[in-house]
Amino acid sequence: MKKILLIGKLNSIVKETNYFLSQYFHVQLCSENANVLEGMLKIVNPDLVLISLIGAYDIDTSIFFLLNDQYAQVPVLTIGTKEESSTFFKYYEDGQFENLIRPVENTVILEAVCRRLDLDKQAVEREAAEQQKEQEGRKRILVVDDNGTTLRTMKAMLEEHYEVAVAISGAQAMTSIGKKRPDLILLDYEMPVCDGRMTLEMIRADDDMKDIPVIFLTAVNDRANIEAVLKLKPAGYFLKPAVKDQLLAELQKVLGR
Repeated sequence: MKKILLIGKLNSIVKETNYFLSQYFHVQLCSENANVLEGMLKIVNPDLVLISLIGAYDIDTSIFFLLNDQYAQVPVLTIGTKEESSTFFKYYEDGQFENLIRPVENTVILEAVCRRLDLDKQAVEREAAEQQKEQEGRKRILVVDDNGTTLRTMKAMLEEHYEVAVAISGAQAMTSIGKKRPDLILLDYEMPVCDGRMTLEMIRADDDMKDIPVIFLTAVNDRANIEAVLKLKPAGYFLKPAVKDQLLAELQKVLGR
């Protein structure tokens, strides 16, 4: 399944677009901040970038230069009203960028995505219908870690058995949880700014999130650190790098409770 990085403010239109396209592609949300985008591009390695210009007059325009300079092979679709779109046309380069004018039907967006990825729309729809049947009842795991290599490794370990979402910070994890509630969270304990403890506190402070089981990931194997982790009473903890068979067994145990 092709991967799409959807950039934009988390408004109702972005949520609707994400929900629709997620039926056909792996879609990962990203803010319009260039630093965040640069990290997500390395983690997701998308086949296509979709930028929502709705309400984005203050969008970080350096993202256009980043995409053209370092990811020129990745097609980019932007979507906005005529007024919003005209603001950013000057940043578009060659045939990498294409714009759709709102209002636009979701089916038209799907057609444009398929065309830019050289895919047959009907084949994509058939494959999505088949995968929907296969994935019914599949649990969703959110992996939170500031290390891109760890995120890619964990995703590769889990995606055969679970629906996997990733986040590179505690703040992005909260946004992801609000967008689609996971059944379990794998949370890095040692993260800068908002570490695992602070992220867990935010999760437990929210009535809609507090019951989600959280398993800590930690790279520090000493008694004091382990005791500090256990005091927070997580659903479990794993030393990094996690061993695949052991991790899958623990996830099955926790999710089966």
